[in-house]
This record gives sequence, C-alpha cells and structure tokens, in this order.
Amino acid sequence: MTRPHVTIARTDEEVDACFPVMSELRPHLRRATFLSTIRDMERQGYTLAFLSVDERPVTVAGYRITHMLCCERFLYVDDLATTARERSRGHGATLLAWLVEQAREHGCTQLHLDSGIQREDAHRFYKTQGLAISAFHFRIDVE
Repeated sequence: MTRPHVTIARTDEEVDACFPVMSELRPHLRRATFLSTIRDMERQGYTLAFLSVDERPVTVAGYRITHMLCCERFLYVDDLATTARERSRGHGATLLAWLVEQAREHGCTQLHLDSGIQREDAHRFYKTQGLAISAFHFRIDVE
C-alpha cells in the first residue's frame, strides 16, 4: 500500500477518477457531464483535489480562493467527501489539513465551508477538526 498523498486533479483522467467519490456526496451528478462541469467551474476559480490510496482517489475536495466584504481573503470548500468504505481512517483529516495549508499559502485568513443540516456525522468531524459553526446559510428556489 502506498502512502496517501494529495494531488490536484489536472488531467481528464484524474478528474474522472474523482467521480465515484464525489457522487457519494453529490448523487445528482452524472458521469457523462462531470468532466465538463468541473472544467466550467475551474474557469470560475474552482480546484478539484484528491487524496489517493494505491493510486485510487478515496477523498476529494473542491475549493476556491475568494473574498467577500464580510471577511478577508478565504478558502471556500465547495465539496469534501471520503468514500464510505474509507471513512474513519484519517483521510478526511489529512485532506482538510492540506486545505488549511493551501489557505495559508494563498494568503487567506480563514477556511469556510457549508454543510447540509442533515449531515450530522460530517458536523461532528468538522468540530473535531477545529471548525466552528459561525453562520446560517439561507436560500430560496427561484424557479
């Protein structure tokens, strides 16, 4: 078994290899459009990274560097998921620590993420990793 390592998904093959893990978090995604969706999001600042074990992604994260008037420059985590069969092995913590380091390297003062209210296991994980609940996220469907 190779040592887990984090890689930014740059090639089409690397992006495609992340689909099975990402689809566990986002089951509405379709493999046929996944690559083009990621490429479109990259033009908007999105980066897809993954932690692999034996050359297979087991944890994925999508993030972007941004800023808003409410806070200084920050790294926003759009997506963070570990495949069910690899959870509780430290992979999520490793990738989250890598994201924190990316935030530092890019001059960010904070890391932010949103998590669905139903994801109680994820909330416990985030709190264990030192993240705090700092806001409510509101939305309205406009269709």
